[in-house]
Amino acid sequence: MPASNDQPVSAHYTRPGLGEAILQALREAGRDPARLAWDDLAPVDQFHTRGREATLELASLAGVREDDRVLDVGGGIGGPARTLAATVGCRVTVLDLTEAYCRIGEMLTRRTGLDGLVRFRTGDALAMPFDDASFDVAWTQHSSMNVAGKPRLYEEIHRVVRGGGRLAMHEIVAGPGRQPLHFPVPWAFDPSISFLLPAAELRSLVAEVGFRELEWRDVTATTGDWLRQRAAATAAGAAPPLGLHLLLGADFAASFRNLARNVEEGRVEVIEAVFERV
Repeated sequence: MPASNDQPVSAHYTRPGLGEAILQALREAGRDPARLAWDDLAPVDQFHTRGREATLELASLAGVREDDRVLDVGGGIGGPARTLAATVGCRVTVLDLTEAYCRIGEMLTRRTGLDGLVRFRTGDALAMPFDDASFDVAWTQHSSMNVAGKPRLYEEIHRVVRGGGRLAMHEIVAGPGRQPLHFPVPWAFDPSISFLLPAAELRSLVAEVGFRELEWRDVTATTGDWLRQRAAATAAGAAPPLGLHLLLGADFAASFRNLARNVEEGRVEVIEAVFERV
């Protein structure tokens, strides 16, 4: 997260001192920040539901290969990008609106020794700083929720992906009743920067800009189970040093509690999908 041209979105994700807070949490968790393995960071750098498991699942579903050039749109501090680089061996470019996320992502990537495969660009997903057909795969994990201009987002993704390339997405969408959400949630403290489409509308939009659907899965039930397990673990004791609370600050507990409630009440759904550019 995020992928939008709205300044309040970047402000939502910016936390002063976040990089040093992550390094300190790593020390408290018994990790040496000077010698990190890519999966040491999984508790904090997988800023989406179901964590690393969901990233690996989407990579398999999309058939990401070693020779693929991957663009992670709204890739945050780079957890999925480092996971793809480490497990598949592909090159990944992270595009994110939040400059601090890109700086921290570069620092963590150097410390994991993956800076030869993963690079970061600060930029707007609605006006991507890349040439046409630059990538084989576009990747989005929980990065469209802040984007009001979704037609432009998917037009830009279509532009930068080569013919026959893929779009892999793992996204939160509006539930069937379009009920108002309980806020805060991880991507927004209030409705002003939250823009969800129902699954059917998102599916149609992506097809309209020139993608052919290969896979579509509703993973709401699995996500709900994961959220309930996390809530139970949090209620049972203090949070571990390294976790998503570092990214969300004081609103962490309320944000995840509300996300679980929104899933439970059908206010949001979660999907995985793969499309081919035609």
